[in-house]
Order: sequence, then structure tokens, then C-alpha cells
Amino acid sequence: MARYRGPKAKIARREGISLAAFGNYEGAAAKAVEKKNYPPGHNGKKGSFSKPSEYSKQLREKQKAKRIYGVLEKQFRRYYEKADKMEMATNIALITLLEKRMDNVVYRSGLAETRRQARQIVTHGLMKLNGRRVDIPSIELKVGDKIEVRDTKKASPLFEEIKKKKPRAPKWLKPDLVSLACEVIRDPEKDDLEHIIESKLIVEYYSK
Repeated sequence: MARYRGPKAKIARREGISLAAFGNYEGAAAKAVEKKNYPPGHNGKKGSFSKPSEYSKQLREKQKAKRIYGVLEKQFRRYYEKADKMEMATNIALITLLEKRMDNVVYRSGLAETRRQARQIVTHGLMKLNGRRVDIPSIELKVGDKIEVRDTKKASPLFEEIKKKKPRAPKWLKPDLVSLACEVIRDPEKDDLEHIIESKLIVEYYSK
């Protein structure tokens, strides 16, 4: 499936968010986003920007969520349609579904530095889900599921570095970076979700 693979710094500036939304980016790229905290384009910092319409704000928020989670339009709409049928509020359900993607859990657990790296780890078949090799980043995990780096891949330099890091996972996950594994111990709750996304605007966009 095709995905946007362009510069994350440019996206972060366009969406008005920190580069940290995409993962643990550091160095020159992160500093550039902090310094140029205005949208890219020839007008730059001194340029005049008209006040965005409600529609443009809704569209911008949808684009932001798609880019943070690395999901394209057709799949993102399917997530919305599924969320709309769930018992919880649609905006909360939407972000919950995105959070429970296999690649996002790999990232959230600390087994990858960025969501892009997490997706590559999964698509290259380096992970197991409940003891079985998987290579589909969009798999929806559920409570009790356990992911783990395959035994034959644990000695790679990438994962040797991961073992040295401190866990930074949300409370709905139970990571074990020493064994390069993580368990989903409960569903994400409202306080666990990505708060830089105004998910109500996304619901308003699709509700028209």
C-alpha cells in the first residue's frame, strides 16, 4: 500500500504540531520545526494567512491524524465508519482504533523510535503476535494480546539499542524491553489517547 514518505519536519510545520508526534525525532530536524513554527511556503513567517473556515479546520485535522498514524484516505474512512458503529463516542472510538493498530503498539511499547520505523519492523516480519509471525501493520490488537520480537532478530543492533532504553509506554500496555515484548493489558481510555488531535473535528468532517 502506498504511503507518504516525505519529510516529517515539513508535515509537522504544515499541521502546526511538534515533530515528537511522529516519534523520538531529535537534532537538526526537531530544532528546525521549533524555529520555523509556521506553515511552509513562500510567505513564511511574515506572510498573511486568512482565517481558516470550519471546513478547512476539519479537513486539516483529518489530514493531521492520517499523517501521524500513517494511514491513507480509504483506510482512514473505514476506521471512521467502524468507529461510528461502536458504543462509545465516535471521536474517541476512532482514535482508539488507530491506537490499537499493530504498528502503533510496537511504537507505543518502545520497541521502535517512530511509527514509521515500527511499520517497517512489522512489514519486514520481525514481530510475533501471540507466538505467530505477522507482517501486517494494520492488525487490530485486543486485550490479552502479546507482541514480541522474533527470537532470530533479537540480537540485531537495532533491538540491542532498544533494550538499553527506559519504557515509555502508556498505561494500557505492559512492555518488557529486556525480552523485547509487550502485552495489551486493557483498552486505551480517553486520557491515554493522542490529545494533539481534535478528533471531534474529524467526526464533523465525515458527518456532512
